Amino acid sequence: MSALLQAWQGSLALLGGWELSVALFSTILAGLLRGYSGFGTAILLAPVYSTLWGPRIGVPVILLMELFVSAYLIPRAIGQANRRVILSIGGAAALATPIGAYVLFFADGSVLRRVIGVCVMVMGLLMMSGWRYHGSRPLGLNLLVGLLSGLLKGATGMSGPPVILYLLSGPEAAAQHRANLILYFGLIGIVAVIPPVWGGLVGLPVLMMAGLMLPLLLLSVPVGARMFHVVPVHWYKRLALMALMAAGGFALLG
Repeated sequence: MSALLQAWQGSLALLGGWELSVALFSTILAGLLRGYSGFGTAILLAPVYSTLWGPRIGVPVILLMELFVSAYLIPRAIGQANRRVILSIGGAAALATPIGAYVLFFADGSVLRRVIGVCVMVMGLLMMSGWRYHGSRPLGLNLLVGLLSGLLKGATGMSGPPVILYLLSGPEAAAQHRANLILYFGLIGIVAVIPPVWGGLVGLPVLMMAGLMLPLLLLSVPVGARMFHVVPVHWYKRLALMALMAAGGFALLG
């Protein structure tokens, strides 16, 4: 009984002060980005949540919320996505995710938070530079990208940096890019939540924060999806890059 009371008090402590306002604002912004582009939830929220609550709470919260967001977006994306490419990348990522989760369980929280911040800022700088991979997509390279992405997913909650830069490099239309990312994140999201649940990280604090943030995220995603048909891509890119750089800096300096 005392352990449950301590867990409840610890959960309530996460809700106080300016931290809650930052979490709410970041969640709404992440939902808009995810709905518009098919990605953005974990990349934006991993550095913020990990700084506010620590990686062992922040990362499982993100993984739980990703399941619900993917369930909303996947049905429309399946028909448009390149399933051959996505299934090979997703399969490799699924195998690597539990290995990455080992880092989440045992790494120093402050070091892991800074690693997350560095990854996000590097991602933002690469996108800002305009660099893209312009080669082909052979099976071996698909598997390599998937393995790296899965390791990041298990350890930090975000598999995005390598797979986003890889998938956005092709000649496909924006709608197929978006569908590819939605399908990939849906597949890997199912696998990624298993290690934290199995390892006991999904306790009362995680469930409470996920329950509080999820409604905001689910309300924001459809708004972002509608914005895809209205807001010019170059406007979105500028706002997304600003958000990524701010989130990465927050994790490094927080």
